[in-house]
Amino acid sequence: MKRLATLFLFFTLVFCSTYAQQKVYTVDNIPKVHLQNKMRYVCNPEGILSEAATDSIDRMLYALENKTGIETVVAVLPSIGEADCFDFSHKLLNTWGVGKKGKNNGLVILLVTDQRCIQFYTGYGLEGDLPDAICKRIQTLKMIPYLKNGDWDNGMVAGVKATCARLDGSMVNDEEDSQGDGSGSFLLIFAIIGFVAIGSVSSVWAMWASTRCPKCGKHKLQRSSTKLVSKQNGTKTEDVIYTCLNCGHSVVRRQHSYDDNYRGRGGGGGPFIGGMGGGLGSGGGFSGGSFGGGMGGGGGAGSRF
Repeated sequence: MKRLATLFLFFTLVFCSTYAQQKVYTVDNIPKVHLQNKMRYVCNPEGILSEAATDSIDRMLYALENKTGIETVVAVLPSIGEADCFDFSHKLLNTWGVGKKGKNNGLVILLVTDQRCIQFYTGYGLEGDLPDAICKRIQTLKMIPYLKNGDWDNGMVAGVKATCARLDGSMVNDEEDSQGDGSGSFLLIFAIIGFVAIGSVSSVWAMWASTRCPKCGKHKLQRSSTKLVSKQNGTKTEDVIYTCLNCGHSVVRRQHSYDDNYRGRGGGGGPFIGGMGGGLGSGGGFSGGSFGGGMGGGGGAGSRF
């Protein structure tokens, strides 16, 4: 009886020890796999994804970065404790500086199995190419059908594949209207044609009206000469003289235009270059063939399954 009690105590301690050792991951203790190998993008410390799935995702994201410059982290974790998936992704992207400095074209895809959460988080520079609605649709159509059944491999591979297709331009159809009857596309085309037609008519009318002489009323005004008034910070101000071919009356109209040869002082390339890079934590210590110092803008979407 004493021996049975000892065995019971032993197995109880083993079970409790194993349960207690279930690791809660933070941004600081996730393995920085990309720092170790610039061809790796998947943080999979507990082996939730198979080696084949991890290799497949790494290959896709390596090709995506080579083609577009977009940097990505895929984190697949059993637990992040009480942390929120969105907040965790935000901190991960900014602390590690995912994305090129100045372009802020980083992406985090986070799967937390105990919260049954899939989260996309984008840098400022990706919000146009990968808007929230597209993130949500990729999760709903491509990932959740697998993830809700615990098929982590197929869910993550399918989601990353769809995301890469969206970002590298290889997606043939956006699938948003693929199940419709085509009426939405027809209305869109009709609206575009109508908009172009109205714009063309308005332009022709404006041009015709601008040739009317205010003295004799004839549409005989023609541009005869131009006088440069000023040229500052790439903007030219000119007085353009129009002369009526019917009565000889002259009209002066002041116009502003941008100088195509102007490049700004110091070749800066825009007011935000150098001011947006670095992220929080200056890339989290990443250097030497790793992430470039981007920062996030709060874009993306999350889903429960």
